[in-house]
Amino acid sequence: MKKNKIKIFADGADYKSIIDFNKKSFVKGLTTNPSLMKKSGVSDYCNFAKKVLKNVKIKPISFEVFADDINGMYRQAKIISTWGKNVYVKIPVTNSKGVGCYDLIKKLSNEKVKLNITAIFTYDQAKKVISSLNKNTKSIISIFAGRIADTGRNPDLLISRSLKFIKLKKNNNCEILWASTREVYSIIHAQKLGCHIITVPNNILSKINLIGKNLNQYSIETIKDFYKDALSAGFKI
Repeated sequence: MKKNKIKIFADGADYKSIIDFNKKSFVKGLTTNPSLMKKSGVSDYCNFAKKVLKNVKIKPISFEVFADDINGMYRQAKIISTWGKNVYVKIPVTNSKGVGCYDLIKKLSNEKVKLNITAIFTYDQAKKVISSLNKNTKSIISIFAGRIADTGRNPDLLISRSLKFIKLKKNNNCEILWASTREVYSIIHAQKLGCHIITVPNNILSKINLIGKNLNQYSIETIKDFYKDALSAGFKI
């Protein structure tokens, strides 16, 4: 069976970049998180989100809760879910103390809140999340493949097993997302594994036009850069 083409999401919280990438036809959705917002200088979460949503009206976009208690997460999730039909609420798989959010995920999913479950690193987490989801409600499972690879572990088995478990559960509304993307090749890799989505930071998206570039030409261009920089620096031996 031919695999569907992976959907590329733009991952970031810089307002101008969000607006620019939303206009790109190859970008099918967007993701944010509190850390990215802080890095971009966002001080008012709600105003920033609503400003973004004035421009991002169709493509799916995820906004994350930031409370650390279950009741607080639920309250924030219900508010965020009212911001637009294209909004997915990001819920962490656990809180900062390691307490699972599975009951919360089940409750919100049963209430028809579209969810993006984030920071998934293990199959046990993925399996529990998938089992908590309502099959009639759209959802995304964000597996942090890049961060897993940072530890010297291969994320492929986790992704493959999670995809199989979704099929076992016959949940056609649940999608696997490759998160914490580190390089352009991850797009190709995630596609081969069967991921439905990959979310890509701005600095990696800016290199996407390099896909398929002639490597001999790329080699020459690289050597030219070395030569030019050595000349401009005035190096001598």
